[in-house]
Amino acid sequence: MGASPKDRMQSQTKRLEDRLTGIPGIEAVHERVASWRSDPSIAPRHAHVHAMLLGLRRLEAINIAYGAAAGDGALEEVASRIHHFAAEELDGPWQLARAGGGSFLLVANEACSRERWQLVADQLADLIARPIAVPTGILRLSPRVALIRALVDESVESMLDRLGHALQEASEQQGGRLAWADGETTPPGRSSAQLEADLLGAIDGDEIEVLFQPQFSLANDGLTGAEALARWNHPQLGRIGAGALFAIAERADHIGPLSRHIAGKALSAACEWPGELRLSINVTPADLSFGSYVRQMLDLVRESGFPLRRLTLEVTEQALISDVTLAADMMAEFSAQGIRIALDDFGAGFCNFRYLKVLPMHYLKLDRSMIEGVTSDKRDVAVLRAIVAMAEALDLKVIAEGIEEEEQRAVAAREGCTYYQGFLKAQPMSAAAFRKLASADAGTG
Repeated sequence: MGASPKDRMQSQTKRLEDRLTGIPGIEAVHERVASWRSDPSIAPRHAHVHAMLLGLRRLEAINIAYGAAAGDGALEEVASRIHHFAAEELDGPWQLARAGGGSFLLVANEACSRERWQLVADQLADLIARPIAVPTGILRLSPRVALIRALVDESVESMLDRLGHALQEASEQQGGRLAWADGETTPPGRSSAQLEADLLGAIDGDEIEVLFQPQFSLANDGLTGAEALARWNHPQLGRIGAGALFAIAERADHIGPLSRHIAGKALSAACEWPGELRLSINVTPADLSFGSYVRQMLDLVRESGFPLRRLTLEVTEQALISDVTLAADMMAEFSAQGIRIALDDFGAGFCNFRYLKVLPMHYLKLDRSMIEGVTSDKRDVAVLRAIVAMAEALDLKVIAEGIEEEEQRAVAAREGCTYYQGFLKAQPMSAAAFRKLASADAGTG
C-alpha cells in the first residue's frame, strides 16, 4: 500500500530540512536524551542535561532582499557554525537539531554551572551574529537564545515548551538576547566586566594553558606536528574553550596580548620537539586587523628560536571576509619568510574561491563536516574527491580534520589527503604529553 499524501508531505519536508542544514529534526533529541538516561555509564549525570533554543530574526526580510537561496544558505551556515562551536567548546556528548523555521535546538549532557551555560550561549550568539557571505552579498543575523537546565527526568516536550516561552520573551525584549526558561534572565555569576578582568589576570598570571592536537601523515601514520589550542581553566566557571576565550578578549580589547601570549607559549614548547615536527598556530580575524601583526609574530618566532620553515599559520574564511586584500599582503609577507599558510575550516561555509587565487596558500584544512559522511554517503565522497583534485591542481596539500573512525581515515587516505588529525589517533594534550608522544614516535620512526 502506498504512502498517504500526509506521509509523502512529511517525507518531503524532512528531506528539505536535511538538505538545508544537514542536521536532523527534533526526534533526534528525543532519542539522544533517552540514550543518555538509559546508559549506565552516564546515567548518574543526566540531571546535567542542558539545552538552548536559538531563534533567528529577520529571515523573511533576508529572503525578500537577497532571495530564498540566500536565506537557505544562511541557515546552512548557521547550522555549520553551531556544530563546529559545540564540537570545540563542549566536553560532554551533545546533539544539534533543527526546530523548524529559523530555530535550532542544542542539547548537551554537560556537567557545568548555570553561569557557564549562559557564557556558552552568549559566545555562540556572538558567533552567529558575525557576517555571513552569500553569493548576493553579506548577511547579518540577530539571534535570540533561550536556555534551560533540565529538571531530573524532565521530558523533552516539557523542555521545549519552557524554552519556547522563554525564546518568545527574549524576542520581545529590547536589546536583550538571552533568557532563562525559568524566568531568570540574569542568573547569579560573573558579569562580563568581571570576566574581562579575570582574563587580564589569567594572562599576567600565566593561567592560560596551551594544548596540542597532534597531526599525522596519512601515508605512514607518522607524527608530523601539532596544532596549538588555547584553554582557560576558570576557577568559578570551569574550562573555557578557545572560542569563548577569544570572544571575552575581544570585548576587553585584549586580542593582541592574548594571541601573543598563546603563540609565545606554543613556540617555546615546540622548540623542544625532535626532528622536523611542524607547529600550527591559529590566526584570528582581530589579528589580521592589526597593522603590526606580521612584525610582532615574526619577532616572537625569532626570539623563540623555532625555525620559520616549520611554522604553519591557519587562517579561516571568517578572518578573511572583512579585507581579503590586506590579509593577502600579510600572508605574502609570512610566506616570503618561509612560513606556510593553511586555509582552515574549508567547506564549513560559503567558500569564496577567490581566496585560493589571491592568497599564498600551502594547505587546505578540511572542516570536520566534510569528513563525517564519507563512510556512508557517495555524494560526500564525491565532494571530497573534487576538493582534493582541485587542491592538487593548485599544488596544495590537504589536511583532514575531525577523523574519529578508522573508516574515515581510510577514505581520506584513499582519496589523496596528505595529513589528518582527530580523536581516532589522539586528543588535544599538554605540552609534556606531546613531547613524550613525539619522542616515542621519533624512536620508532
